[in-house]
Amino acid sequence: MHSPDHNQSSLTLHLPDEAATSGLGRHLAPALAPGVVVWLDGDLGTGKTTLVRSLLRACGHAGPVKSPTYTLVEIYVISRIYWYHFDFYRFNFPEEFLDAGLGEYFRDDAICLVEWPEKAAEYGPAPDLVVRFQFAEPGRTLEFVACSEKGQECLNMLKSGLPDAAD
Repeated sequence: MHSPDHNQSSLTLHLPDEAATSGLGRHLAPALAPGVVVWLDGDLGTGKTTLVRSLLRACGHAGPVKSPTYTLVEIYVISRIYWYHFDFYRFNFPEEFLDAGLGEYFRDDAICLVEWPEKAAEYGPAPDLVVRFQFAEPGRTLEFVACSEKGQECLNMLKSGLPDAAD
């Protein structure tokens, strides 16, 4: 499995409720550019799909946004940018990533959001940005870790767009 470089910079935010998670998605959306791979890491129910939904809404998607738990990938095309939302939760073996032909989705004209990336182990692409979700009553804590130059650019843009971001 690709391991994020822990020497990169990070940002940790506490989000007290679903509305705060949605608000964060609106701030994160403009920071993501085609070619970026974002790992969404966290337990069931921590807000991964909620964040994806708010990202897509911020970009103009008005239709439904559902978890790709059973479909493996949900595809959205917004302003000629492909957004791929993956969920590898149901993988029994990492090779299922290859068997499903999912590697072809990770392209320079796409933004890829990946839930349960560890289930694809070394077969999935390395992240540019990792978002770790953890329950923290009330709400949740999100830690953003930049793992590449593109990820660092996303993180810098996110930090500059938040009213009171703290490292």
